[in-house]
Parts: sequence; C-alpha cells; structure tokens
Amino acid sequence: MKILTTNYLTCALRACKSHPNSFPLHFRDAELQQDSLPFNAAFIANILPRIDWPALLTTAAELGFTNLPAEKPDTVDEKAGMELHRILIETQVVEGKLVCGNCGHDMRINE
Repeated sequence: MKILTTNYLTCALRACKSHPNSFPLHFRDAELQQDSLPFNAAFIANILPRIDWPALLTTAAELGFTNLPAEKPDTVDEKAGMELHRILIETQVVEGKLVCGNCGHDMRINE
C-alpha cells in the first residue's frame, strides 16, 4: 500500500465516518519497503493540492519521515518534490495494520 493512498482513507465503520478522529488512520507494526521510481515533478505538483497536509504530517511522523515542512508548500521545489515523491510514491507498507483513532478498529495490510 502506497502512503499516498492513506491520505484518502477513513475508518470503514459507518459510526466513525463523521468523527474527526477517524482520519487519518494510524499505522501499527508497519513494515516499509522503498522502491526506486523515476521522479515525476508534474505528478507531485498535480497531487499536492489534493493532499490533506496535517494528515500527511501525522502519517509521515508515525512512519519516521520528519523532513516535511510544517506548512503545505504552495509550489514544489526540487528538494520538497523529491521528499514528497520518496514518501508518497516510493514508500510502501507491505505488512501491518491501519487503526482508527476513534474506535480502534484495525485493518490488516497484507502484501
């Protein structure tokens, strides 16, 4: 599962859909894999407006990525673009769980 995907997921339980703690989901026991992929600056620039920045910061910090700026950039320079590419596109969670911050429901990540 790419990290980018988690920026669009909420708890699967209907009771949590409107609760603010149901997003972002939190990784537990995550096994990460890094894949080397060509950098696509246009894709990163296009996806940036759609990213929930506070949620991405939470997810990134939980997974050990601390190089993102506290504020969402208006434009993507090469350094920030490469870091976003590394986190969002090149990083995959191959095993672990996504856990709802509201109800504690967990969803397994397998392969």
